[in-house]
Amino acid sequence: MKGLYCKVGETAAEAKFVIQETNVPSALGSNQVKVQVKACALSPLDLKLHEDLKFQKDLVPVGREIVGIVLQVGPKVTFFQPDDEVVGILPLDTAMSGLCDTVIINENHLVQKPEKLRWVEVAGAIRDGLRAYTALHTLARMASGHTLLVLDGASPFGVLAIQLAHSHGVKVLASALSSEDHKFLEQLRPSVGVRESLVARVIGVWDAKVDLVDSCLEETGGLGVDIVIDSGVRLHEEEPEARCLLPYKHDIITLLGVGGHWVTTEQNLQLDPPDSRSLFLKAASLSFLNEEVWGASSARQGRYLHIMKDIVEKLSTGTLRPQLEDPVPLYDATVSMEMVQKNQVRKRLVIQL
Repeated sequence: MKGLYCKVGETAAEAKFVIQETNVPSALGSNQVKVQVKACALSPLDLKLHEDLKFQKDLVPVGREIVGIVLQVGPKVTFFQPDDEVVGILPLDTAMSGLCDTVIINENHLVQKPEKLRWVEVAGAIRDGLRAYTALHTLARMASGHTLLVLDGASPFGVLAIQLAHSHGVKVLASALSSEDHKFLEQLRPSVGVRESLVARVIGVWDAKVDLVDSCLEETGGLGVDIVIDSGVRLHEEEPEARCLLPYKHDIITLLGVGGHWVTTEQNLQLDPPDSRSLFLKAASLSFLNEEVWGASSARQGRYLHIMKDIVEKLSTGTLRPQLEDPVPLYDATVSMEMVQKNQVRKRLVIQL
């Protein structure tokens, strides 16, 4: 059986993706489930996180967001039975690639998939939905009437964050990194036939004439936004071209309102004393978004499963609607994952033929 793995080099840039033969254990643990994989999503691999947590291996499994059919269950499994359709995220320390024909996973990492949902739809949304919940509910304490700024709103994560916030009565502003993204966000609707846009204002940061801070302050009457979710932060004057449209940390602090929450995906963020002083004066908070923390403690398993079940339910009702590209077959997975890792594409979905 074949799976997709990352062959780790001395640096992240030297990492290579390879199709590798692998074996599935024949015996199941007490709470394990054997799943026939129907679809798998490819998201960027955080090799630094693997290294920090001492999970570093010569071959790192790729593709953790899976959906499929239960083939067999362990003797103490209570949530599932054979032929159930399930969706889940393989744990960070897994030894198996989600692109294998079958995987073995603990039942506490899976939830039921409604029959009417397409395989690729739920596989492509489960992780970004988890990130959106973590950012908006767990970290930012989102509430009706808040104003939210989603940076890079056209990303798969940004789209789900916008939809989730809108469903809770939050006013959403979003930045667009290109004219295509700008048009896409302006046409984003809560459902077919509804004229109202999900985004109250699209800020085209790709246009040099548009100022992110001024746009946000104008939209909020000078009060600033209640929640900001970034997609990275520009740390220096000279940055790679791929990061040139990211905001400076000072800009985010400036457009943040009193008592606001800044949720950042920037792992290397550093705050200078003046930045800390500005946050202090606003009684604002800064949180780091790392959705992997749900697997760090067994005490959080109930909350984790509740979130995933709610994501699947909102997908079923149409509240959450991921924007997905056409899936690719397994033989294109290597090239697709290289593009995802280099940020040439935002996400890829692989179907099992």
